[in-house]
Amino acid sequence: MIETLSFGSAEHGAAASAGMAGRMPPAPPGEPEVAAILPRQAKSVSDTGLDARLVCALMLKTLHANGRAPLPLLAGKLKLSVSVLREVLASLMAEQHVEVAWCGESDIDVQYQLTPIGQRAALDCLAECRYIGPAPVTLGAWRAMVERQSLRQAGAGRPSAADIAAVLADDGLETQQRTLLGAALHAQRALLLYGPSGSGKSTLARKLARLLPGAVAVPYAILVGDRIVRFHDPLRHPAPLPLARQQEERRSCDARWVVCQRPLVHVGAELEPEALEPRYDADQGVYQAPLHLQANNGIFVIDDLGRQRVPAPELLKRWFGILDGGPARITLGGGQAETMPFEAMLVFVTDLAPAGVFDPALLRRIGYRIALGPLAEPAYRALWRRLCRLRRLDCDEALLDHLVARLHRASGTPLLACHPEELLGRLFDFAGSAGTEPRLTVAALEQAWSSMSAGAAPAPNHLAGIAS
Repeated sequence: MIETLSFGSAEHGAAASAGMAGRMPPAPPGEPEVAAILPRQAKSVSDTGLDARLVCALMLKTLHANGRAPLPLLAGKLKLSVSVLREVLASLMAEQHVEVAWCGESDIDVQYQLTPIGQRAALDCLAECRYIGPAPVTLGAWRAMVERQSLRQAGAGRPSAADIAAVLADDGLETQQRTLLGAALHAQRALLLYGPSGSGKSTLARKLARLLPGAVAVPYAILVGDRIVRFHDPLRHPAPLPLARQQEERRSCDARWVVCQRPLVHVGAELEPEALEPRYDADQGVYQAPLHLQANNGIFVIDDLGRQRVPAPELLKRWFGILDGGPARITLGGGQAETMPFEAMLVFVTDLAPAGVFDPALLRRIGYRIALGPLAEPAYRALWRRLCRLRRLDCDEALLDHLVARLHRASGTPLLACHPEELLGRLFDFAGSAGTEPRLTVAALEQAWSSMSAGAAPAPNHLAGIAS
């Protein structure tokens, strides 16, 4: 989200904001090193890289929204250190905007409130900009962090062949397909997954995010020129677990940043070009950050390509420069264009022929292209067995023989990865409706098959293939 402010950023502070915390004891096995990810805590307003007027305005609006507020509450709201807050409060008290409402026995046990002059000043700030929340980081600090966390950097972690085989063990992929996926992940080059509907393309695209190593730091908000861009989204930036035993380390780090898993942003047929630009929210009076920028240091999946209301060439034209290694460009309010970092792996997914979606120039720029089709029979049977185990159903080979020979083969229906989940789901639906325990029998299987196939022509028997 973006909102206009009258305060400029102090880009000279970007290096300080992006600087790393000092050495800490190593995290327990399996936990990310918080102090190795987050920048060091700012000790002064100058250290934040922000203009003091901006921080004062955030303080006034926060006090206006909360009334009396102790230092710990203000620190939690603004994500700034107590030393920075004291510096700001001292300035506001000198201007008679803020006063001490109550004092306890310790110097941290103090509550602050706005004076009548401060109330008027807070209303002026709110009229200019309604943003209330964590203090932003500078654009320079964010750029530096994105570059440092990029998986294209020399020495960055890479998934091994064993990692790929383990995560994708149940997908029925051929060795050559896993090899191509490994190369695409290693280079972080654009990837195209194509093939018939139901062949497991979308599931595979989402699984790729599990193969990206390490946790990353994501800012709550970024200052771009005189605008604040809300960036962190808990749905797209989930926290890695566990982190509880590293709270001591966090207190020495810049709380304007959040530790999260490498992001996965997955969009489908609903995607329109406007989603790749800042979008204005009239109710909040702010803008929504573009989806692809939220995928930085992770994966951005564009699914159902060619099914959007916007013609594919129009939707894809913005990726020409990025696929050639260039930055992303967005347009802010008032037509202001900004260059932003884009360090995410692009994954395109379609059930249409690639030549009908991409023009030749764009298709050449996609590093790896993998066709997915029906599973080989052993892989299809293995998928059935695994799903039956997960649902605690007994499944014998005679039933699988019936499924493959009498249902799939006789009807010309290919062994697509979508069928086991769909058929088992229907089996449970019918059992639940009848008030009986679900059992995998020939009769139950044929009932599920009949309900799935009713009114539909048999699917063509596509052949799996690979192109690179």
